[in-house]
Order: sequence, then C-alpha cells, then structure tokens
Amino acid sequence: MADETLTRYRQSIDNIDAALVFMLAERFKVTQAVGAYKARSGLPPADPGREEAQIARLRALAQQAELDPEFSEKFLRFIIDEVIRHHERMQNGTS
Repeated sequence: MADETLTRYRQSIDNIDAALVFMLAERFKVTQAVGAYKARSGLPPADPGREEAQIARLRALAQQAELDPEFSEKFLRFIIDEVIRHHERMQNGTS
C-alpha cells in the first residue's frame, strides 16, 4: 500500500504522461499534414538539414531544462524516424 506522498507523485506522473500523449497526438496531426503537403508537392519525405537543426535546438533546450541532451536526442530521433516513415508511406500512396 502506497503512502499519500507516493500517491501524489504518481498522480502527477500520470497527469504528465497524459499531457505527453495528447501533445504527441497534436504533433503527429501536424506532421501528417506536412506529409500530405510534401506528397502533393513532390518534396522528399525527409529533410536532413531540418532534422539536424531541430536536434541541435532541442539538445540546447534540454540542457537549459536540466534534461540529459543524449536522452532528448534519442527521443526526438525516434519521433523523427516515425514521421519520416509516415511521409514515405504517403509518398507511396499507402498512408
């Protein structure tokens, strides 16, 4: 049986996790629109320059937030790879 302090911490974690899920859902809605635009416009699914700039920007933000930049890069790379996979499917007409 957890004590009240641990229960409050866990409730906060649950709230943060829910917010993360909803934020990721919103992000993917936007990236789906970007993928559709790229497919219609004949643009490549990946933009390595943009990806590297985003990773550098978020590594700096992670440092400011006292979050491990290596972890934040791995997390962002996972998201970027998933977005690219979606964009490639859109380009191939298999959304």
